[in-house]
Amino acid sequence: MAQVVRVLPDVSGLDKTFDYSVPADWADRAVLGALVRIDLGPRRVAGWIVECDPADLPPQVELKDVSKISSVGPSGDVISLGRWASHRWSGRWSRLLKTASPDTMVPVLPTQRRTVTPKTTPTELAQSAFAEPGVTVVRMPPSADLSQFVVGAAHLGDALVVTPSIRMAQDAAGALRRAGGVARLLPRDWALAAAGGGTVIGARSAVWGPCNDLAAILVIDEHDESLQEERNPTWHARHVAIERAHRAGVPCVLVSPTPSVDVVANADRILAPSRTQERSGWPVTMLADRRNEDPARAGLFSPQLVNAIGGGGKVLCVLNRKGRAKMLACGSCGELIRTTDGEHLMAETDGQLVAPTGESRPLICAVCTGTKLKRLRLGVARAREELEALAREPVAELTGDTASSDAYDARIVVGTEAVLHQIDTADTVVFLDFDSELMAPRYRAAEQALGLLARAARIVGGRSGGGRILIQTRDPQHRVIAAVVKADIESFTSFEHRLRLAGNFPPVSALAQVSGAGAAKAVESMMSRLDVEVMGPNAAGHYLLRSPDSATLAQALIELRLATPSSSTKSGSYRIAVDPPRV
Repeated sequence: MAQVVRVLPDVSGLDKTFDYSVPADWADRAVLGALVRIDLGPRRVAGWIVECDPADLPPQVELKDVSKISSVGPSGDVISLGRWASHRWSGRWSRLLKTASPDTMVPVLPTQRRTVTPKTTPTELAQSAFAEPGVTVVRMPPSADLSQFVVGAAHLGDALVVTPSIRMAQDAAGALRRAGGVARLLPRDWALAAAGGGTVIGARSAVWGPCNDLAAILVIDEHDESLQEERNPTWHARHVAIERAHRAGVPCVLVSPTPSVDVVANADRILAPSRTQERSGWPVTMLADRRNEDPARAGLFSPQLVNAIGGGGKVLCVLNRKGRAKMLACGSCGELIRTTDGEHLMAETDGQLVAPTGESRPLICAVCTGTKLKRLRLGVARAREELEALAREPVAELTGDTASSDAYDARIVVGTEAVLHQIDTADTVVFLDFDSELMAPRYRAAEQALGLLARAARIVGGRSGGGRILIQTRDPQHRVIAAVVKADIESFTSFEHRLRLAGNFPPVSALAQVSGAGAAKAVESMMSRLDVEVMGPNAAGHYLLRSPDSATLAQALIELRLATPSSSTKSGSYRIAVDPPRV
C-alpha cells in the first residue's frame, strides 16, 4: 500500500490540510515536516507534511501523488508547537511553519557532529539558573556580561538561545565559540543546526529553529518588544520558548535587566546577583527637574543638558518625535497656538500654522497677534537645529527612517529611540522629553519606558565606567525614574503588578485588538459573551477584547473567525492582534 501523507499548503487564506500519496521512490524522504510541492486545484503549490499515514483516512479514496519533495523542514515537535501557537495567537499555522523552515532548500542534512562542551566553566549564578526544569527569570543589570548564560546553556548540551536582534545573536555566538563551544547561527546555519551537535543561536525566529536533542532554552532581554511578531499571528518568542521548553522538559531561562511583569508573575524561580552587583551595573542617573519652569516659556534644553554637552564625550539625545514642531505657544502671552475655535492645536508647516482640520494661517498668535512663537514640543529635525546652535558644533540626526552619514562618528547625535538601537557606545544619554514616555496612554507605558532606560544604560555602561543618563522631566518622583536612580527594579515590578491587578490587565487577563474596516461587524458576535469584554472603538476604530485568560480568549477568537470570516475586500477585512504591546 502506498504511503499517505497529510499536507498543509502554503496558500494565503487557506488553513486546511489535504491527503496525498507518496511515490515509492520518495518514501524515505517523505518524513514529517518535509517541504513538498502538490497539485491543489489548477495550481502547483508548496506545503509541509504535517502527518504521515493518518489514521482517519477515509476508505477507498483515490489520492493524487505528491509532485516533489523539495527540502527537509521543521521537526515534528516544532510542527506541533506551531499548531499550538496558531491557536494561541489566532493565526495561520502555515505562517508559523514558514518561519520554522530554512530560507533555502535543504535536500539532505549534513552529517551530525558530536556535541562539544565549552571549556569555560559558567558562573555560579548561570549554573543555578539552569539547574532545574521550569521557568527561571534572572534579573541582570544592563552592563552585565550575559555570555555566562550562553555558556551555561551550552554546558547542558544542544541548547537554543534567542536574542532580540541578529547583532546580539552574532555576539552570543562569538562568545560561545571563544569559550570552546559550537554555535549554529540562524538562519545561516539552519542545516547544521538540524543535523545536531551545537547550540542554536538567533534572533526572534530562532525560537522555531531546529534543535534535535534540546537541552535548554535561553531568552536574552525577554522584555524587548522586538521579540514579538508584528504580523498576525502576533506570537511572542518568550511565550513560545516557555511552551517549547515545557514540552521538552528542559529549563527555560529568561534574562533581563527589567523583567516583564508577565513572566515575573508566572515564573518558577527568580534569581538576581547581589544588591551591590546589581546597583553597580546601572549607570549614574541624573535628573533635570523642570517642574518650576514656565511650560510656555521653557525651552527643550535644560541647564543640566548644557553642562552634559559641554562636559565632552559622545552624547546621544533621545526625542521620540519627528519633524519640526508638535506644540507651540505665544512667546508674549504664553497661550497655546490653537485653531480659531480653540479645539485643536496648530503646528508649523512650511512657514504656516496648520491644524489637522485643515485650517491654516500665518505664524501669528490669535489671542495677542504676537509673532514670537515658542516651540514646546520640538520634533527631532528642529531639535537638531537648535542643539547645533547651542553646542556650536555639528549635531547629527538619526531616526528609524533617516540618518545623516556622520551619525555614527559625530560627538552629539539627536534622534528617536533608533539611536539606542543603532549606536553601541556613548558617554551620556539624554532623554529630552521623558514625560511623553511615562504618560503615554498605554497600560504598559511604565514598563516600556523602563526598557528604554535599560537600553540606554547598556550603552553608557555601569557606574564604575563613568557613563551617565540624564532625564529631563516634570515628574521626578515617578516610579520608573525612582527604579533606575535607586537601581531597584524589584520594587517597580511589584508595584506594577499591583496596578495590573487593580486594572484587570495582563497577566491577570488576556487581550486582543481587532482593527480594520470590518472590525465593528466582526466583534458583534462577542457582545453577548459573558467571558469576553468588548471595549471600543477608539479614535482609530480599533476594538479591544479582554478575557480572563489566554485559553478563553483563543476559543472566543475561533468563534469570531467562524462567525465573520475576514473578507478580501477592504470593507470586510479585519486584523486580530493577540497580546498587543501598545494598547
